[in-house]
Amino acid sequence: MRFCFALLALPFALVAALADDWPQFRGPGRNGTSAEKGLMTGWNKEGPPVLWKIDTLGMGYSAPAVVGDTLYILGSDDQTEYLIALEAATGKKRFETPLGELYSNPWGGGPRGTPTVDGQRVYALGAKGGLVCADAKTGKTLWKVDLVADLGGVLKTYAYPNWGYVESPLVDDKHVYITPGGPKGTMAALDKKTGKVVWRSTEWTDEIDYVSPIKHTVAGTPMLIQMTGAHVAGLTPAEGKILWKFPREAKITISSPLAKGNLVFVASSYTVGCDLIRLTPKDDGTFEAKAVYDEAKRKLMQNHHGGMILLEDYVYGYSDSRGWSCLQLESGEVAWKSMKLGKGSVVYADGHLWCYAEEDGTLAVLEASPRGYQEKRRFRIAQPSKRPRPERNKSNVWPHPVIAHGKLYLRDQESLVCYNLKGK
Repeated sequence: MRFCFALLALPFALVAALADDWPQFRGPGRNGTSAEKGLMTGWNKEGPPVLWKIDTLGMGYSAPAVVGDTLYILGSDDQTEYLIALEAATGKKRFETPLGELYSNPWGGGPRGTPTVDGQRVYALGAKGGLVCADAKTGKTLWKVDLVADLGGVLKTYAYPNWGYVESPLVDDKHVYITPGGPKGTMAALDKKTGKVVWRSTEWTDEIDYVSPIKHTVAGTPMLIQMTGAHVAGLTPAEGKILWKFPREAKITISSPLAKGNLVFVASSYTVGCDLIRLTPKDDGTFEAKAVYDEAKRKLMQNHHGGMILLEDYVYGYSDSRGWSCLQLESGEVAWKSMKLGKGSVVYADGHLWCYAEEDGTLAVLEASPRGYQEKRRFRIAQPSKRPRPERNKSNVWPHPVIAHGKLYLRDQESLVCYNLKGK
């Protein structure tokens, strides 16, 4: 049953992924949810049992992808960013594959994206635009494309600081979808076996923001959904044609869209807030995209970068100035909000929200319920980073938590800790 549930949750093909794998950013369905059951939520103040911990990843904010017995993550040394493979059971390094030069800024440097595992290949994007397809067992580079030099990509120029490329690649049965940005096309599809360009979205030429796209089907029409600082848009996976485009100005957008039926939910911070977009098919095969919320409702979820979870008819996430919040999707009404835990990222598993606070690496487990903020346990990461926090931002525990094969993985810069959630 668990295997069947996982397959139904997949919006695209990840052939080798098993039910408890976490093969890409935000999990099997790219929506932050896991199908795992029977996870332990009772422990002492130190948290669940620690299986292993390492402090060798260097600067970076990549969350892990876990497939079978291997964990894939991005890290760095003082000059280079890497795709790194570890034994999931021990943390022992299996290989590292260079992605490109180290990206740095005063808020915190290093790679940001999460690798995507697809069968015998793994895809990873460095912060300066080096997209690598590597052999999943050996780390051998099968092909490499530079989003700037080869695809004419344009990094974000209308806001400071520039964070580089943050996206986690989206892969289906034929293509790798990526967002170079700029006049040659905001998005691109590459042949996943060769890296050759299949299409560019020439009708859409926004500069990049920091969002990882999703794939969704509306009224029988599959579409890619991506967001920039100027638009949310839906594109055909085969040709990159625009199916709909929704104007939306935002200083910085980071969290991935959420989708259910003909509804698309997006949110960002810096006073912009959230939008619920209703898609209606038109006779020509495109869609009409209309806003559902009024201006007052838009301010109720100002999610900066930690992502959100859509469960049934409710959206859960952290809203700047309001705290952890639960919104009813279609009405936009707030079911509850709480400041009992600081801002952070979130995943869902086994009836709970696993919320990872950016300020000090506290992990809190909440009941995933619209009935109120119900916290069961909390603890702090067993091995926080020893690196000095950037002067311009003291709160930078930004990697999302990951749950795979009964284990919880928490990262803070060079540190990665593996906890056992199936122990006694």
